Amino acid sequence: MTMNANDLLLDIRELTIHYVTDNGTVHAVEGLNLELGRGETLGLVGETGAGKTTTALGITRLLPVPPGVVRGGQILFDGEDVLLKDEEEMRSIRGGKIAMIFQDPMTSLNPVMTVDKQVAEMIKLHRKVSESEALEQAAEMLDLVGIRRERLRDYPHQFSGGMKQRVVIAIALACDPKLLIADEPTTALDVTIQAQVLELMKNLKRQFGTSMILITHDLGIVAETCDKVGIMYAGRLVEYGDTKSLYDNPNHPYTVGLFKSVPDLEEDCDELSVIPGLMPDPMDLPSGCAFHPRCSHAEEACSRERPVMIEIEPGHFIACPVRARALGKA
Repeated sequence: MTMNANDLLLDIRELTIHYVTDNGTVHAVEGLNLELGRGETLGLVGETGAGKTTTALGITRLLPVPPGVVRGGQILFDGEDVLLKDEEEMRSIRGGKIAMIFQDPMTSLNPVMTVDKQVAEMIKLHRKVSESEALEQAAEMLDLVGIRRERLRDYPHQFSGGMKQRVVIAIALACDPKLLIADEPTTALDVTIQAQVLELMKNLKRQFGTSMILITHDLGIVAETCDKVGIMYAGRLVEYGDTKSLYDNPNHPYTVGLFKSVPDLEEDCDELSVIPGLMPDPMDLPSGCAFHPRCSHAEEACSRERPVMIEIEPGHFIACPVRARALGKA
């Protein structure tokens, strides 16, 4: 995964994050390598516990400490390692250059502050403007996300879930960040409102030229929204490529299992295919390839050697030497 340095906005190298608890160490992210270009949208997909949200919290330096500990690696944003920044520098980066949208808008909004003041607060933090200028910019931003001016002085409890998420998007994009991280932004919304919010995010991302990481477990949302896809399992990236290539030709056994578990409207079947077994205990990950206990392609070496990413077609990588060998790429 090597991109031209001028086109590269985010470059994560061998990132390892653990949660150290009284019961043991949770291996949340292990040796993660990831690239994101300027203006690109990357979908991070995986089961609960795959390490998607921990990766996002690592990028924004919002890991709960304790128990979160970055054990190693680099997170290069615009060529600078955010892991080397002090807290004051990170405060100027968060919101100003990197913004995050969380899945539950109610936990992101202040219940006793009107929505225009919440957007204006973000603007004042990162721009040298007066209170009245910040409020006017907030009104313009809220108008962009579809909230009328007569509702600017309303409180969060007066809005529906979808409208609250629009306010959160307005706050996130208020200072024109270079990177937007959306962590399951539509989970709490019904399907119709999900589609509206995603379309809004796509349009605003294009308008502002923002790069985006979309964290989800919904392969349909990724297909509609993302340029590239990264499939995560047990803290590691197992497959990565542009959306069309990966969807047309999924190759890692875990990715294939995910796609087979999605209902196909054109096929008549009695029951869905499932991946055997369960996600491993993050305190006790299997040796070698973490997926090998559940994998029908596993060989003896899979339990001993940690797989590296192998390019099977231009820009399409898998962490599976068995499949790569079958394709004549290993």
